[in-house]
Amino acid sequence: MEIKTKLFGDLDFGEIESKCFNEAEVRAVIIDPILKELGFTGESVEREKHFETQVGSKKDKVTLIPDYLMKVEDSFAWVLEAKSPDKNVVDFVQQAYSYATHMKIRCNYFAICNGLEFVCFRTSEPDNAVLHFHICEIDEHWQALQNFLSPNCFQSGKKFEYEKPVPQGENFDYLNRPLLKEIPVRKRTTKRHFGVHGYFTRQAWNVVAAYINNFSQKGDVVFDPFGGSGVTPVEALMCGRKAISFDINPMAVFIMRSLLVPVNFNELETAFDRVCKEYEKKEPKNNDDIKEILQKYPLPKNLKLPKSSDVDSVHKLFSKKQLAQLALLKSIVKKEKNKNIKETLMLMFSGTITRVNLTYHISTAVKAGTGFGGNAAAFQYYRYRIAKKPDRVDVMQCFNIRYQKVFAAKKEIEGMCFLLQKTVEKMFEDANILKGTATDLSFLDKESVDYIYTDPPYGKKIPYLDLSIMWNAWLDLDVNEDDYLLEAIEGGEHDKTKERYNYLMSKSIQEMYRVLKFDRWLSFVFAHKDPEFWHLIIDTCEKCGFEYMGAVPQKNGQTSFKKRQNPFTVLSGELIINFRKVKNARTILKANLGMDISEIVIQVIEGLIAKHDGATLEQINDELIIKGLELGFLDLLKKEYSDLTPVLSDKFDYDAKTEKYTIKKDGRFQTHIDVRLRINFYLLSFLRRMERENKLVSFEEIVFNIMPLLKNGDTPEHQTILSVLEDVGEKVGEDSWRLKKQEKTLFDV
Repeated sequence: MEIKTKLFGDLDFGEIESKCFNEAEVRAVIIDPILKELGFTGESVEREKHFETQVGSKKDKVTLIPDYLMKVEDSFAWVLEAKSPDKNVVDFVQQAYSYATHMKIRCNYFAICNGLEFVCFRTSEPDNAVLHFHICEIDEHWQALQNFLSPNCFQSGKKFEYEKPVPQGENFDYLNRPLLKEIPVRKRTTKRHFGVHGYFTRQAWNVVAAYINNFSQKGDVVFDPFGGSGVTPVEALMCGRKAISFDINPMAVFIMRSLLVPVNFNELETAFDRVCKEYEKKEPKNNDDIKEILQKYPLPKNLKLPKSSDVDSVHKLFSKKQLAQLALLKSIVKKEKNKNIKETLMLMFSGTITRVNLTYHISTAVKAGTGFGGNAAAFQYYRYRIAKKPDRVDVMQCFNIRYQKVFAAKKEIEGMCFLLQKTVEKMFEDANILKGTATDLSFLDKESVDYIYTDPPYGKKIPYLDLSIMWNAWLDLDVNEDDYLLEAIEGGEHDKTKERYNYLMSKSIQEMYRVLKFDRWLSFVFAHKDPEFWHLIIDTCEKCGFEYMGAVPQKNGQTSFKKRQNPFTVLSGELIINFRKVKNARTILKANLGMDISEIVIQVIEGLIAKHDGATLEQINDELIIKGLELGFLDLLKKEYSDLTPVLSDKFDYDAKTEKYTIKKDGRFQTHIDVRLRINFYLLSFLRRMERENKLVSFEEIVFNIMPLLKNGDTPEHQTILSVLEDVGEKVGEDSWRLKKQEKTLFDV
């Protein structure tokens, strides 16, 4: 039976068009049957509910009365405004939108129906209808209507189960993959990534590999549209997948390709020796030699540097001797006839540039005589900063170390290929490493990718193209104005706006959706303190048709220099947000919060402090973002809390040693936190203070000291306090207590 007949029987739509129907008849004859068939009945529909709102400078109160409010799990999913047939539906968009965005409604969609037409909009995009059809043609649009507005198209307050990866095999179910728990980072345990070539950010290889193994199978195509230094494509190949990597920075593409190109190791060793001998023979020994080489051999393009740099052009990043040494070394390398050997040697040369320049600073390990290391200012400080005492690194020593690192990396890759029972040549054929913008993936067919794992730029954190100028100039890699225009960053030398960044990220997500197969996954790695960016990701993904499946906090290894410089504002971890591309994606409901957003923020922070005996900036940020994602209040969070620092500084104490925020000294929780968590926090705090003073205390003294702090919320009985005390403290004698000593673990040995 056609859905039109099922809903309306043999209704003559001509009667409606002749304006015989009024609004009440539109509700009874047209709207009510549609809602019932969609699955909204009884308590899931609220009619003509009254809401007050304030307007004007005098804050006059106005009552809003939406005709229909559809509920899912006690939250409002969408609002519907009914009109008579003589009214034009598009004339009432603003009215319905004002209902949908009211603080006590905050739903995802709003719709208008006049008996003849049905139009529906996303609240986040009120200018573009997602559905608009004539009721008499409902058969053609019913599936779309169900996909947008039926109850099972919404999700609220997910509770996720995080598991270890399920072994692959015949029963591998792409659609129903488990989410992974946080994975301990093993960043430096592979030669194929660590030490090959510096870059601005790098994902932990074992985290990437775990996600690839969990969400894809051998032979699948794994794609990273923001490839960077190549961790995703390399690990995809090491896991037996095919890899596609895209990056707008030619330096990133160069690093990936030159690492993966197959070489004969005997020929590589011979070529390296040949280059070294010729260099040593021609190496400049004095100023005359330097002058002669500078005139004879090509130098890098003297490109202009960003305004934040200590000098204004590439050549000024080097002493004349360094320019001569590098120009000579490059010219010798470029004479190699074997393309893959030459490309590999150029990778070593590029790594040498990282150290042979005036921005290079030596690490403390080197100063202490315990190692060889340091970093270029572009990687460490995200600007071209001339070192106070530029180190005169020996070019051949550095080039030799680069050779050892790259040689070991390629050997490791060859060994992995052996385990996969394929040649390095075949593995390289399975890699597609390209330069370009993630906003245009037209080289990829629709639904041709099995899994996407990507770590995109985070707003204004790093201007990649600006900071790659030194390497791109030496490597003769072209960067044009279109590249800068399409680079998804905020700020930088081209003063990219937040709006431009948002637009480019949205376009990139749309392209990811297009190329990903149905029932496959996107893992989106992100670290940003501003909820607006998270809201952008979720909103864009949902508009495209992705379904949010959960977010996992993930540490990314060692604390960065920026984090040590700015412990209150820089995050040292990230979130991995997981989405599925499914036919009928569910939208996250905006939860009915029942309190002001500021109360929620403080409650989340205090809950974390109580649970973990203090909370780090990362824990607070992750918890707020995840709760905002899953309960749908990121839109509110982005308006009032783009930066949590003022709130944290004003309302909490900070312990620089533990890097944790705590309740202010002698203060109390301001929001309602579970009583046992509050008791646990205050007991630990009090017993630690007694331990420092080398005192034992009685139970009565404990109760006397912490009870005043527990008055906010449910006042506990003494027995409840004693129960928690037995978990964190130990009894000494008849009635004395002290903090329980922690048992040593293997990590303490």
